[in-house]
Amino acid sequence: MKCEDSSSQDGVLYSQLSHLYERVFDRVLGPRIRWTIRSLNIPPGARVLELGVGTGLSLEAYPETAEVTAIDLSSEMLEQAEKKVRQHGWQHISLRQMDALNLDFPDAAFDYVMAFHVASVVPDPDQFMCEAVRVLKPDGLTVIINHFRSENRLLAPVVDLLNPLTRRIGWRTDLRYADLVEKHPLSVQDRFKTSRPSLFTVVVAEKLSGDSDRRLRGEGSATRSCSIRPWKSIRQACGGNDVRPAKEDPAGRRRSRTGRPA
Repeated sequence: MKCEDSSSQDGVLYSQLSHLYERVFDRVLGPRIRWTIRSLNIPPGARVLELGVGTGLSLEAYPETAEVTAIDLSSEMLEQAEKKVRQHGWQHISLRQMDALNLDFPDAAFDYVMAFHVASVVPDPDQFMCEAVRVLKPDGLTVIINHFRSENRLLAPVVDLLNPLTRRIGWRTDLRYADLVEKHPLSVQDRFKTSRPSLFTVVVAEKLSGDSDRRLRGEGSATRSCSIRPWKSIRQACGGNDVRPAKEDPAGRRRSRTGRPA
């Protein structure tokens, strides 16, 4: 079922900043994004959709055995992502220009839907999540990395003061976790930060089966408390600047779909 129409996201700013985005945000955001994707251990044949792929900071992390579709509204961003795809010969990745608020895909089309640092820049985050959940298969995973309004009663009002300024550059600071995630038929499997001072939260949630019945009965998303992932220890274990966790932990146990020991 198609979600209610909403206005398109504004890609003008990010089109203008596409070259700066690549140089700056790859260092700031890239390692966390790539580590998150790799920690999922995406199985062969899985269909993956990434919303707001930008210049393609994430693309190298996807396994070649998956079928990846990545969209963005900005043609300038997609041009840079396309260069990466051609340079590396990634046959498993398809890029499309598309509005994340009005996806041109059928219901239940993907096993994974990724949204990295996108929910705070779209004009209608609820519509954004509505579409993301719509195209996700029952029991499929949606993976979100985003800044959420602080739950600290002292800090939150201070950060809110920045919201009028950040809104002018297309980014909001007041998006609440509950408003984005808990309205939708999702079971949160993991919610964490990679370090205590990090501004960003990683959320891994599974789409519930029979979502209409659950929503009518008032069963929202099952939310766990936010934990802290040891960013420093992960970097040491990987032996490099780019965070790439080993497939097994030091005890030799297999990792779960969210990267924790099974």
